[in-house]
Amino acid sequence: MPPAPRPHPVPQDAPGYPQALAAQAEGLPKGQRTAQAIRIAACHLLDRTAPRDLTIAAICGRAGVANGTFYLYFPDQAQLLDEVLQGFASFLQTRMIAAGRSHPDAPMRAATEAYVDLFAANRGLMKCLVHHLDAFPAARAAFHRLNRDWIATVVRATRRRHATAGQETPSEAELTRRAYALGGMTDAYLSGLYLSAEPGLVAVSNDRAAVIATLTPLWERGLQP
Repeated sequence: MPPAPRPHPVPQDAPGYPQALAAQAEGLPKGQRTAQAIRIAACHLLDRTAPRDLTIAAICGRAGVANGTFYLYFPDQAQLLDEVLQGFASFLQTRMIAAGRSHPDAPMRAATEAYVDLFAANRGLMKCLVHHLDAFPAARAAFHRLNRDWIATVVRATRRRHATAGQETPSEAELTRRAYALGGMTDAYLSGLYLSAEPGLVAVSNDRAAVIATLTPLWERGLQP
């Protein structure tokens, strides 16, 4: 039997949230570094463990601290995960906005590329945001805020581009509906590719550049007048 198809490899410089947390911890006092090590351990464990199955013992074992140390910083694992996911949602937003602004000639492609790499490099965290938010109300609010802010940014940029080109511009409500629909399609595609590894999708998506080239025109054409 031939091996199952695999998604394309994650680029080595893809922005992983655990690495960002580790960078933030440099130079901090010992206690803050310990708390950060616990957050980082949770991030790594989520790559292979569902949130409901994540135990304090496993987190502390990965972080290299005693179980009792956990409670010096977090009341329970639910509070830890809520905090981690809130931080990750902000990390996503910052990276995507920065990507779009750094490529003013092709902001949609740059933001799409950034999101694909963020999704691929942080699969466990993305799975929590996409599929497991009911258990984490603060993280859910943060992710909804991220979506809302990103959609508003896309709509403003689209209306500005249409006005510059002298094109008739759909209403703000219409563009907002389209952007939410396009975002849902993108999340469904990337979930099938990176989270559930749907064989048919993986078989035609093992080229990162091709994936980005597929998703970018969906956004660009979907927001046309």
